[in-house]
Amino acid sequence: MPRSSPSGPPLQVVVMGVSGTGKTSVASAVAEAGDYDFVEGDVHHPRANVEKMSAGIPLTDEDRKPWLEILAGLLAEHREQGRAAVLACSALKRSYRDILRGDAPVDATFFLHIDLPYDVLLDRMEKREHFMPASLLQSQFDTLERLDDDEHGAVLDADEPLVDVVERAIAAVRAAGHTD
Repeated sequence: MPRSSPSGPPLQVVVMGVSGTGKTSVASAVAEAGDYDFVEGDVHHPRANVEKMSAGIPLTDEDRKPWLEILAGLLAEHREQGRAAVLACSALKRSYRDILRGDAPVDATFFLHIDLPYDVLLDRMEKREHFMPASLLQSQFDTLERLDDDEHGAVLDADEPLVDVVERAIAAVRAAGHTD
């Protein structure tokens, strides 16, 4: 898979969506297929955020801002070093995506929104071990702002086997304006 956007800087891919969509699985597979660096956004949450979510308390914009700034710094560092990355991060709001994008050209960051219906996600979340309890799923849906037309990205319906979702994710990144 190509490692730079048409305008020059290496492509940064953000695999986004509410909790339970499979962002980590898709992002790590896309990174491996494209020889990109993989960044797991959850591991960069401040301890206070993890404790708050573990207690079933939704994060506020103020809670998320330092975390998003850390992730934005990691993406900027990758760009500056000429390396591409795939970040698994909820990126639920346009303002969050703007922070992640930073001052890079619009086509230098590609947002891949992994989308699933609420009931499918609730079932998944109730069966997994994660600091994000299923009780917070509705708050994530309430916060979610879908990609705007002027954002460089794509939406993938992920209600199919993971291998198929990954194949379509890789195709979407390739179609994001790259040449091999």
